[in-house]
Amino acid sequence: MTMTTMTDRVRQILSFYPSDNPGTLTNLARLLSHGTLGGTGRLVILPVDQGFEHGPYRSFGPNPAAMDPTYHFELAIETGCSAYAAPLGFLEAGAGRYAGQIPLILKLNNSDTLSRMEPCPALTGSVRDALRLGCIGIGFTIYPGSSARNTMYEQLRALAEEAKAAGLVVVVWSYPRGAGLSKEGETALDVVCYAAHIAAQLGAHVIKVKLPRENLEQAEAKKVYDKHPIPTSTLADRVRHVVQCAFGGRRIVIFSGGEAKDTAGLMEEIRAIRDGGGFGSIIGRNSFQRPRGEAVQLLRDIMQVYKS
Repeated sequence: MTMTTMTDRVRQILSFYPSDNPGTLTNLARLLSHGTLGGTGRLVILPVDQGFEHGPYRSFGPNPAAMDPTYHFELAIETGCSAYAAPLGFLEAGAGRYAGQIPLILKLNNSDTLSRMEPCPALTGSVRDALRLGCIGIGFTIYPGSSARNTMYEQLRALAEEAKAAGLVVVVWSYPRGAGLSKEGETALDVVCYAAHIAAQLGAHVIKVKLPRENLEQAEAKKVYDKHPIPTSTLADRVRHVVQCAFGGRRIVIFSGGEAKDTAGLMEEIRAIRDGGGFGSIIGRNSFQRPRGEAVQLLRDIMQVYKS
């Protein structure tokens, strides 16, 4: 695994986590020092949990080669991604073959689209699995707004404690969802900021959220935004505010690429994340649903934006 000399920016980010043990800080440094963006303080992570979450052909039908788990290891390695994140099955299918070539994150909970119940992912992996597979960290999804959110919060608290004791990094997907929110409210500015803050309070080192829209969902929050207005008209403004709400920028906040979209629209979002002080992107469907050559070029272009 290639690492760059530790930079001042990486040292600064590590200083945001003074209570963590040397093992966790080492793995966080490995994440921040790997690949094309190593040392910059920015990350581009390839996440491939969509097969579990949305179904195999819905996820990989546009590019059937991506049915093969090794495809994603090789895509992440070839493009110089910061890390590759996936559920247990996909990582077990390639972790040995590609050992040491890319930092791995094991997604410990997943859900499917076969039920209409309130979202509550099942535990599908363990900290021991992550250690066995040579991962630098664990991933975990919470759904603030779901009636089952307290179960997720309690599971995450216990798993984060175990992971940190073992020297692993904790990455949290924080996606507001459930009967308590409107569909538009899932990406409302106040709600995305709240979701990022909750993940930080639950002990996340790295927080993954969706890009926020300008609308506000909560009436009580809107009163405060109206009384103490902040810039929100551009996506860069809103990214800046989300990062601010994650402990004043002292937690790594990365943004989802979301559903597949055209390249121009995606690159516009990437520039806004950069300009708003976001720490990077976690790009799944927008990369692996493209033909291999296009995906490689896209990921390299994204990394070039973050380096500029």
